[in-house]
Amino acid sequence: MPVTSLVKLDMPARERVKIVGAGPRDGLENESAVIPPAVKAELVNRLTNARLEIIESGSFVSPKWVAQMAGTPEVLKTMQRVKGLHCPVLSPSEFLYTDEIAVFTAATDAFSKANTNCTVAESLERLDVVLKRATKEGLRVRECIYVSVVDPVKVKDISHALLDMGWYEVSLSDTVGTGDPTTIAKLLRTGHYHHTYGMSIANILASLEYGLHMFDSSVGGLGGCLYSPGATGNVATEDVLYALRGSKYETPGDLNAIAEVGTWISKMLNWTNSSCVGKAHEVRRAREQLEKERERDGGSAESISAKL
Repeated sequence: MPVTSLVKLDMPARERVKIVGAGPRDGLENESAVIPPAVKAELVNRLTNARLEIIESGSFVSPKWVAQMAGTPEVLKTMQRVKGLHCPVLSPSEFLYTDEIAVFTAATDAFSKANTNCTVAESLERLDVVLKRATKEGLRVRECIYVSVVDPVKVKDISHALLDMGWYEVSLSDTVGTGDPTTIAKLLRTGHYHHTYGMSIANILASLEYGLHMFDSSVGGLGGCLYSPGATGNVATEDVLYALRGSKYETPGDLNAIAEVGTWISKMLNWTNSSCVGKAHEVRRAREQLEKERERDGGSAESISAKL
């Protein structure tokens, strides 16, 4: 009989992609109803248990401007902490209860004035002061630049200015959600994509081809932008993880557990789950539940099918 030899092939190592769970901050700040700090802390805890490794957990921006971020100190003090978890907090000045802060600027004076009441040049001067203070206190600092239809040269110049200051990471945010793979390819460093035109997953896939390996996302597709009317939610964390399943890219997080978190927070906010994967997960769970009822109650297949 012929003998078949099995040869073990060395598979190439998968490339690690980092996911920033922006739901507790960027996902909630556009909500109209008041969200108790306990709910926000629970959202962070559930995402932690779903094995996300970077969770944007709140903001020290004045509640006068972003009312939903009131209570951030309480969130940071009560949420659970696990080894290896980073919890950046959006902050122009306060550095309490965290090991990492995120700050922001814009690529145009118009958006910068609307968002932070200063020009881009004035914003960079402020950020230099923030960076020096944060570095002295031993904090990690990441930067988000809000861009949409902007000259790529301007974005490049601002990005280089920030990196020269010493920021460890610069994230480019398609806040309005109008970008597409062609325009995204001209800008890239780290991606923060909104889903206004349904292009966020395509933009991430295009970004990966250009070497980006870190993306912001929001469970359940939560979010919007207070200063960009018409911008819809962030790309859903569940959709990003599903899109990269089985690829050469390795991602953190338990997809099913994160989908469960998306269902939970959507119900808590009376929000329609914007994640395609999340909605499919909910339908599957409903089907499984009906099948269990059928087995328990001896219902007919026809009645079950009618309910589905």
